[in-house]
Amino acid sequence: MPRPRKPRCVRDEPAYAFFKPQGIPLRELEMVTLSVEELESLRLVDIEELYQEDAAAQMEVSRPTFHRIIKEARHKVAEALVEGKALGIEGGDYFLAGDTRIFECMECGHTWEEPFGTGVRACEASCPKCGGAVTRKGCGMGRARRGQGPRGRCGPPAGETKQQQ
Repeated sequence: MPRPRKPRCVRDEPAYAFFKPQGIPLRELEMVTLSVEELESLRLVDIEELYQEDAAAQMEVSRPTFHRIIKEARHKVAEALVEGKALGIEGGDYFLAGDTRIFECMECGHTWEEPFGTGVRACEASCPKCGGAVTRKGCGMGRARRGQGPRGRCGPPAGETKQQQ
C-alpha cells in the first residue's frame, strides 16, 4: 500500500477556474485539469523565478517531488495550448498558507510562529526552547486544508494523524 500523499503548501486560491480557446463554447471542448499545487509550482518557478530547490521549500515538498509536480504542470499547459483544449484548475491535495505557520514542540509543548516563505519546514526544525522535534499545530489564520471538494477544512483528513501531515 503506498504512503499517503503529503499536502502541498499553496500561497493563494486560483483567481480563475478555466481558460479556453476563444470562440468555442466550453461544453464543446476537451478539458485538461491542472491541480492547484501544479498551478502554484508554475507560479513559483516561471513567475517568481525561484530555483526549484527554493520553490520546493516554499511548497514544503522535496526537490524531486517538486520536479515531478512542475513537469506534469508544464505538460498539461502545453497540451491545452497546442491541442486547443480547455484548461481547468481545480482539486489537488494542498493547504493554504497564511502569513505565518504555527509550530509546536512535541516534547515540551512550546509553540511559536514562523513566517511563510522562510523555507523552515516542521520536519527539519527543532524547538528553540528545548531542541526537541517539531510539528505543525492546527490551522493558523488564513490557512485551510484542501482536498478534492469545493470547501477547505481544518485538521487532518479522517484516518490521518497530526504526524502524517
